[in-house]
Amino acid sequence: MKCLGIYLRISVLESNCNNDTMFDNNDDDLEDKAPENLPIYKKGQEIYKVVKEIGDLIPEENEILQDIKMQMLSDAAMLSVKVAGAEGGDLYDIRMQNAAIIRKAARDLMVQNHSLEEFGFEYVEYFQIVRKLIEEYRLLFIDWVESFDKWNYIIDRWGLFNPPGVGPHDKDPDDDIPFNPDQFFE
Repeated sequence: MKCLGIYLRISVLESNCNNDTMFDNNDDDLEDKAPENLPIYKKGQEIYKVVKEIGDLIPEENEILQDIKMQMLSDAAMLSVKVAGAEGGDLYDIRMQNAAIIRKAARDLMVQNHSLEEFGFEYVEYFQIVRKLIEEYRLLFIDWVESFDKWNYIIDRWGLFNPPGVGPHDKDPDDDIPFNPDQFFE
């Protein structure tokens, strides 16, 4: 019986090797699902570029405004970086953790115009462009978070990022799967 199983696996491998599309079928799917192709990722990149342009207007000699600029660039970068991290992590709790970081960065960025104004930045009115883009980003963010697979999760024992209906003290359903590590490598 064991020989039959090995024969079947080899037959499948041979048929796949003779088929030029063995690895080609999913290339388009993977490219379509790449974070860089998501509207929210693209909007985050757009926000970063605008923040960088505005930041370039800040005088080099003004250390306080330069610090604000660095914080703004950091927050703007998070809008794309954390999308990529969430997409790569795929688990619900990892996605939600990245979403929370994105939300904080976007909200911090949204109010930076007050700091710029307080410390004498000459072109504060340009920051309204950033605020408008963040509002567009927020709407994309809502749809993106709604797309998370609530069934692809590991229980967050801290209780912050569990899907609806799952608590930090719940029994892990994977615990019911019989597994003997000694038999695994036989």
